[in-house]
Amino acid sequence: MKIWQKNIDVDSFVETFTVGQDREMDMNLAAADVLGSLAHTKMLNSIGLMTDQDLLDVQKELKNIYKEILAGDFRIQDSVEDVHSQVEMMLTERIGDAGKKIHSGRSRNDQVLVDLKLYFRSEIESIFNNTEELFNELISLSNQHKNILMPGYTHLQIAMPSSFGLWFAAYAESLVDDLQLLKAAWNVCNKNPLGSAAGYGSSFPLNRTLTTKLLGFEDLNYNVVYAQMGRGKTERILAQAMSSIAATLAKFAMDVTLFINQNFGFISFPAHLTTGSSIMPHKKNPDVFELIRSRCNKIQALPNEIALMTTNLPVGYHRDLQLLKENLFPAFQSLNDCLSIAKYMLENISIKENILDDPKYDYLFSVEVVNNEVLSGVPFREAYRKIGLDIEEGKFKPAKEVNHTHEGSIGNLCNDQIQRMFSEVKAEFGFEKVDKALDELLG
Repeated sequence: MKIWQKNIDVDSFVETFTVGQDREMDMNLAAADVLGSLAHTKMLNSIGLMTDQDLLDVQKELKNIYKEILAGDFRIQDSVEDVHSQVEMMLTERIGDAGKKIHSGRSRNDQVLVDLKLYFRSEIESIFNNTEELFNELISLSNQHKNILMPGYTHLQIAMPSSFGLWFAAYAESLVDDLQLLKAAWNVCNKNPLGSAAGYGSSFPLNRTLTTKLLGFEDLNYNVVYAQMGRGKTERILAQAMSSIAATLAKFAMDVTLFINQNFGFISFPAHLTTGSSIMPHKKNPDVFELIRSRCNKIQALPNEIALMTTNLPVGYHRDLQLLKENLFPAFQSLNDCLSIAKYMLENISIKENILDDPKYDYLFSVEVVNNEVLSGVPFREAYRKIGLDIEEGKFKPAKEVNHTHEGSIGNLCNDQIQRMFSEVKAEFGFEKVDKALDELLG
């Protein structure tokens, strides 16, 4: 029996089709659902729709259910449609009629919305933490190998001298910009939709400001119609932020697969972190980074998937939105896994030194020689032409000393400034405020 069901049995084929994977997906929302109910019932008590004793009983049992969820002892029964119904049923079985009162002033629509917002906030914090660990590893490697030169490429042709310091720090700074997008997604997720009911509000005198404070939200989704319209939009914005981090990871993974190749040979990993071939005993394949590349490319497709699933839906709730969970929820685990294993692999990376001693990299220094001519008083176009002719005639002699001193160059990485920017972005999230509010709510 469903909480919305009357005296009509739903066709089993229709029920199976409409429920789909929702039970499995809803397990991700179980803890958030309890948090939302803890806040909502406190609010109901504050406006006289729940007695003090009922509140005491409900709050105590909700906290017990929350502990069961964290311990892995919670499940949604096959006969129950979703996580909201499961929690309400468990409450009613354990404490009686008080459990039936928790849905007053709510619809499953805004219950799902607040669960999603709470769950998304938690996942954003996890993504941030894993990104921070990878960022710190990249900065550490950049500082450690800042003086080791490597080829820089344009058009996949050798171009100018680079360094491992530059290479590692480039991806660290890229993550800082990615986190700016994640912060924008956090801002959208950190608004309270609870109290919007089915998307048109309630005749109960709900105190939506109270639930906003109790759940640690920064603000409200004020307009109840927009609160419902935000479903799908919130997921798309979050997916866009995740896709930005994924793009950085995928690009880095592509670099690694090139640089580990024997034709480059710039980096290597221990044999136990690579894979071999069934017939070629010499192989050390970078499978980890190939899978990071593919997983992250898949995540980059996610915003388009969500956009196409929600395009031109009219105002109000539609069952289409249920399927967003199946696309988005697995991506959280996938992105976090990619971030974690990338850091793990980098902890074991080996860097080749003296790469540029190989004569095939001599032309990397053509710009250095041109610049030296200019510094001695030769006009740039004349110096460029002279060195170009020397290259064509085989007379070019590289000067393999690199003297780059400006901000962000080989000799002045400015990693401290990149770390400053990261710290500033981190401070803007305000995770501590949210964690404190939820700790207080759980008592």
